[in-house]
Amino acid sequence: MSHVPDPSNASEASAHCDEEYSLPCAEALLAGTLALMTGYVQACCDTHRDAMGRKISANLQMLADADGFTAHFRTVVWSLQGRWEQQCKARQDTAASAALVAAEQRRVLWHTAPEAVQ
Repeated sequence: MSHVPDPSNASEASAHCDEEYSLPCAEALLAGTLALMTGYVQACCDTHRDAMGRKISANLQMLADADGFTAHFRTVVWSLQGRWEQQCKARQDTAASAALVAAEQRRVLWHTAPEAVQ
C-alpha cells in the first residue's frame, strides 16, 4: 500500500513535496538521463553498468529527437549519444572477446587423445 500524506500535517506534507518533482517530459527525460549517468559511474557490477549504458544511449537519442530544445543543444546530445553507443558496443565486444579467450583457455587444458592405445 502506498502512503497518502495527511494534508493537515504540515511537516509531513512539506517532506513529501520535497520528494516530488513536476517536470515537462523533455526535462524529466534529461534529469533521468543525468541520474543514470551518475549511477553508471557508481555501479557495483558490469551487468548493471551495461544495462544503464544502453538506457543512457536510448535516452540521449530521444532527447536529440525531442522538441523544445535548440538545434545546437540537440546536436550536442546527438554527439553524446553516438559516443555512448560506441562505448556500449566496445564494452560488449570486449566482453565477448574475453569470453572467447576464457573458453579457449579452458579447451587448452584438455588432454589430447594418444595416437595409439597399448
